[in-house]
Amino acid sequence: MLFDFPDHETLYRALIERDPGYDGQAYVCVSSTGIFCRLTCPARKPLPENCTFRATIGDCIEAGFRPCKRCHPMQAAAANDPTIKDLLRALDAQPGRRWSERDVIRMGHDLSTVRRSFKRHFGMTFLEIARQRRLREGFETLADGGKVVTAQHEAGFDSPSAFRAAFARILGCAPRDLSKDGLLRASWIETPLGDMIAVASQTHLHLLEFVDRKALPNALKKLRAGAKGSLGIGRTDPVEQAQVELNAFFTGRSARFDTPLHQEGSAFTHEVWSQLRRIPAGHTRSYTDIAMAIGKPFSARAVARANGANTIALMVPCHRVIGADGALTGYGGGLWRKQRLLEIERQYRLDGHDRTPACSEQTPGRCGQPVCIKGPSPSA
Repeated sequence: MLFDFPDHETLYRALIERDPGYDGQAYVCVSSTGIFCRLTCPARKPLPENCTFRATIGDCIEAGFRPCKRCHPMQAAAANDPTIKDLLRALDAQPGRRWSERDVIRMGHDLSTVRRSFKRHFGMTFLEIARQRRLREGFETLADGGKVVTAQHEAGFDSPSAFRAAFARILGCAPRDLSKDGLLRASWIETPLGDMIAVASQTHLHLLEFVDRKALPNALKKLRAGAKGSLGIGRTDPVEQAQVELNAFFTGRSARFDTPLHQEGSAFTHEVWSQLRRIPAGHTRSYTDIAMAIGKPFSARAVARANGANTIALMVPCHRVIGADGALTGYGGGLWRKQRLLEIERQYRLDGHDRTPACSEQTPGRCGQPVCIKGPSPSA
């Protein structure tokens, strides 16, 4: 479990010292480069705030990071398995290729053997690794101002329609529908529990959701409509701040989120969201508890709907709401993720540091602090 993993300070010290004792047991993901490395990597060491440590190669790949070309973190598994070695060499030679099962068979490999080998060593299949690399390359090309056709080729899609479909599954719109100078900007944030999409203006974070959440395309569609179609790709200051705070959260350093947020919703919905932010890390509440706290004891069902309408995961901690009987209830990011988040947050309760900020006013927006949920319009 993540809370048993060595803390960030210990692993960062091991990275600086190139301690071989952690080789193969911990990897560093560098947010400023999108690369993951062994702790013994000879490359120049990144700043601590740009580092997230993960226990497996699969976790690094799932979070959207590419293997370092200097320390080759995937080679250890490849050296012990000729099937993995052969396929990884082929992937490195043609990273933009749209790999298929037919390609694997043509290379003389048994599909079931390949699937088991990659799952065992990396937690994901060879085709999933190849697809993740392609999509990330295309997204980064667009984020850097590249043309759609360039992003399509970088992502290894021969068909423009296939690239548009894959892109739309994530952002809810085709690349051509993105605004060059969008008031809102979408970007990727990598976490140990999977990639997230963040959407922000120059001043506020408007959305933070896991990429695989089914409701994400609709949420993005509403944001885009509210911004009159002015949605683009790129990182803004609120996203940079969110990245730093999420890294601190997952590495056990802090459960405090000060990124300025903005969400649209009714007065009642904002009341519920404000109450969610008052739940300390490591603690849980029921829907009835929330209803009682806002002075509406018979509104538990309405509280549940407001909880489900939250589109800023983790920072507005809807995962801390459970059933009255103590059972886990529905969570848009998946119950397995909710369970992991609650396990991660135990450390903040056990070490006596409930470091979750609370707004001093229940009415959204009245305290004037950046942690308030209510913020300015997307044009701000």
